[in-house]
Amino acid sequence: MTLLVGVALAAAGGAVLHAAVPGDGNAPQDELTGGATTVHADGRNAFSFPAANLSDEERTRFVIGNSFFRRNWVQSPASTTARDGLGPHFIARSCGGCHVQDGRAAPPSFRKGLSDEQPVGLLLRLSVPGKEKFGFPKPEPVYGDQFANHAVQGVKPEGQIVMRWEEVSGRFADGTRYTLQKPIYGFRKLAYGPMSRDVMVSPRIAPQLIGVGLLEAIPEQEILNNAALQAASPGPIKGIPNRVYDAFAEREMIGRFGWKANAATLAHQTASAFLGDIGITSARFSREACTDAQKDCLAARNGNDPDTKVEIDDETLGNVIFYQATLAPPARRFMNDSRVEQGRQLFMQAQCATCHRPSYTTAQGPFPKLTSKALQGQTIWPYTDLLLHDMGDGLADGRPDHAASGKQWRTPPLWGVGLIKDVNGHTRLLHDGRADGILEAILWHGGEAEGSKQRVLQMNQAERAALVKFVESL
Repeated sequence: MTLLVGVALAAAGGAVLHAAVPGDGNAPQDELTGGATTVHADGRNAFSFPAANLSDEERTRFVIGNSFFRRNWVQSPASTTARDGLGPHFIARSCGGCHVQDGRAAPPSFRKGLSDEQPVGLLLRLSVPGKEKFGFPKPEPVYGDQFANHAVQGVKPEGQIVMRWEEVSGRFADGTRYTLQKPIYGFRKLAYGPMSRDVMVSPRIAPQLIGVGLLEAIPEQEILNNAALQAASPGPIKGIPNRVYDAFAEREMIGRFGWKANAATLAHQTASAFLGDIGITSARFSREACTDAQKDCLAARNGNDPDTKVEIDDETLGNVIFYQATLAPPARRFMNDSRVEQGRQLFMQAQCATCHRPSYTTAQGPFPKLTSKALQGQTIWPYTDLLLHDMGDGLADGRPDHAASGKQWRTPPLWGVGLIKDVNGHTRLLHDGRADGILEAILWHGGEAEGSKQRVLQMNQAERAALVKFVESL
């Protein structure tokens, strides 16, 4: 990637690269987290660069997709017909409203007592016992499959989310004490009456988007191999793949995206998020997310195109999918720091790499027209097995999602985690942002990962710092 391209992207909302992508072949292999797609970048825009090996034509498509990802949609009718159709219910006005700077959202700030500060980028999934067609969770009958606390004019928001925090305390073997904060969720000002008594609620924070196209290009067999290897190995770590119906492939596939791996492809994930989070219909998600009890929502005017009968056309949606697919992972940092090497060894000794598998070689993704050949054949270092693991009672949401139980979560990739503070100004981790930093995230591990957590609890302060430094280098 040339400096001129970096400057052009800066004018379109990006930033100039911190350093050129190395091309002399002398960099350590795992420094280039995304192979030839990798960029050397830091700062607020570290997650917003295109893959370094895209063609000029693909860079243009990246910029177009970026514009529809970041800019707000508006209520219909509007003079801006290419962007009208917001709502009727919604959580954000744009994709970038949750994934700010293509990064990670955070929960409302910790406060003692009950807080009704409304989250941005933290949504609450809803369901009741049972399954729908293709095995999808059965939506709560009045409020649907996720709670929307915003609405267009003339439509009532579904209500407000309230949160309180409980302290969870413990200590390391060296006597150092720690205190974690556990969020408890609730609702108030429900606009359409009470929820079902057996409603199940699952919080989901918006994660950073770097490298998602590379994750999609990991061969399916590699994910199955991860499960088979763990099943055949001694010990409690026994990850399983989620299997979900994909609206674009029109078949069941292995889930890769979402905190419970409940979406198999970026296309499905993106189109369903347009509908559920912004209220924008598309060809495969063409019905507004209004339940029968929400009469004002059902009566609201939409922004449907007269020909397609939906609010975002296939070409525009495809450009947004392409944009996300080609967001580059930044290169590793601190490679010459001795603490990083010490932390790597501790990471391996604690068996963290069993679930956070370091490396893969990519192949072709499921929809070549929605991605780039530049992502194929790359040796990548995401540190995930893309499997579901029982993480114990402490992290359980009690809500099944396809093959995922109420205790299971997908192993999140670790690349770029040390740059979240640069990009988004916080260090909140895990599925609902409860952990403030890497060490707290580890301390929430239980279930299959209890043994790894216990090893970390035995580490002294210097060892814990080295472990964190290693993970931050990824």
